[in-house]
Amino acid sequence: MRRLPIPDDVTGFEIDADVRQDLKSLPKTLADDVARNLVMVARLLDTEPEEAYNYSRVALRLASRVASVREAAGFASYMTQRYSEALTEFRAAKRMTGRVDLWPVMADCERGLGRPERALAMAGEPEVKQLDKAGQVEMRLVAAGARADLEQFDAAVVTLQSPELASSAIHPWTARLRYAYADALIAAGRADEAREWFVKAVEADSDGSTNASERLAEIDGVEFTDALDEDAEDEAQESEEPVRKPIAKDEIGDDRMIFEDEEDVEEFYDDDDLEIDEEYDEDSSEEKKPKQA
Repeated sequence: MRRLPIPDDVTGFEIDADVRQDLKSLPKTLADDVARNLVMVARLLDTEPEEAYNYSRVALRLASRVASVREAAGFASYMTQRYSEALTEFRAAKRMTGRVDLWPVMADCERGLGRPERALAMAGEPEVKQLDKAGQVEMRLVAAGARADLEQFDAAVVTLQSPELASSAIHPWTARLRYAYADALIAAGRADEAREWFVKAVEADSDGSTNASERLAEIDGVEFTDALDEDAEDEAQESEEPVRKPIAKDEIGDDRMIFEDEEDVEEFYDDDDLEIDEEYDEDSSEEKKPKQA
């Protein structure tokens, strides 16, 4: 098995305690090896998702029967738009643990596979009621995105209208929810209302998780120029006619794959799951990235 380089300072103990607990089913040396690969997945997922995906494949080959490994592999596949693979891994993790917290991202994988109707069907399943508040908001975002995929823009607006949207309290998901609502209003032709919600999204977006400020500036017709882009500045100056005027003295101053083996499939997937995958095998060959909710 081909291994990938891992920095010496990565010990494997950087991962969450519950993941370490999950790995205790493995021999210690193997558990440490898997843990170090999972650390690399977590480090690279946002900045270099393709590299994160490669490390997740190594971890998956080493420990395909560990739920945390399947979940990490699922997110690495999801971030690289391998939605069919991601859905397979998320289903396996859910089956192993019985947890439903992956339900929204599984529904979003259906959107990525060009099946927004299935995402909407999942939004009405009993699993949604078992989600915590953050999970329910995430499911609402996915459902609204599925409506937009179907060009049901007014329905997308209604889907996002909720007590969480109306609340003045700020939560980790507040900026994204307000942003999605503003975006849905734009698609529905309600630009004046959208501006108000982009303003509210900016107010809640302290960590810059959305580009609400740029969207707001776009609505207001404001253009930004990168002050550090000297080439652009020089080109702009060259294109302008020089203007000369007298200067008074007082104006002068200082002035940036693993493939499961048959045993794994038989153990973690029931016949219904396998039939669904076969039914949509042709669809999953042309994956597309879902629109941002």
